[in-house]
Amino acid sequence: MQPKPGGLPYPLYCVAHRGGSQIHTENTLAAFRESLALGVDAIELDVFNVGGELLVTHDRRLGNTLPGSGRLLDQRPDVLRSLVLADGSSIATLEEVLELVNDRALLNIELKGPDCAAPVAHLLEAYSRERQLSLEQYLVSSFDHRQLLQFRQLLPGVKRGVLLEGIPLDLAACSDALGAWSLHPSLNFVNAELVTAAKRQGLQVWVYTVNEADDWQLMCELGVDGVFTDFPGRLLEWNRHCQAAHRPPTTG
Repeated sequence: MQPKPGGLPYPLYCVAHRGGSQIHTENTLAAFRESLALGVDAIELDVFNVGGELLVTHDRRLGNTLPGSGRLLDQRPDVLRSLVLADGSSIATLEEVLELVNDRALLNIELKGPDCAAPVAHLLEAYSRERQLSLEQYLVSSFDHRQLLQFRQLLPGVKRGVLLEGIPLDLAACSDALGAWSLHPSLNFVNAELVTAAKRQGLQVWVYTVNEADDWQLMCELGVDGVFTDFPGRLLEWNRHCQAAHRPPTTG
């Protein structure tokens, strides 16, 4: 991620939350294609290890984005892959997403389910080596900080983002052990003190999930670097408008 130009609080780094589509089902290849066409900075997705396959989906139970009922981890991966989602697509594998995104945007992979760290690390290492791609374009995040620590030990060259729902008692203890690159706090809890503490430790601050212009403005005022949003097209347009409004006048 590049620093903001000219010291301005804009633009906010635009991370398409689960693909950020209002047309296609979240976490699908169609949603990711849409975000890539918009020119987003990054795409965020969720991954579960189901029967040894890395499937891109958010919910631990069927019945929301996935038809059916019951726990996701109780299903066979081939059965899940055969399900038809609301937009007519099917669950993607992480490898399919890597093929699609390639080096066109940063990819934020959230380790959503248990036992994801090792297979994701092995896949990223093999994929990047075979295609001669840099590991710099990947960021792995999780609320499960034990998996982030395991990931650091397996593939330290990939950036790690610490997901938080609340405010930790000791941010340094939380992030230092993980060798974190970024902090991902909830919009419901982020405040100036947390952002300042994170910046003091050299962390990027990406806030989830931020969908309204007045909150984008607030994030800029707090010194936040980027946001996860369900409306990446709107955020990119807002960024362009704010940059134009703050551009210094040219001299003749």
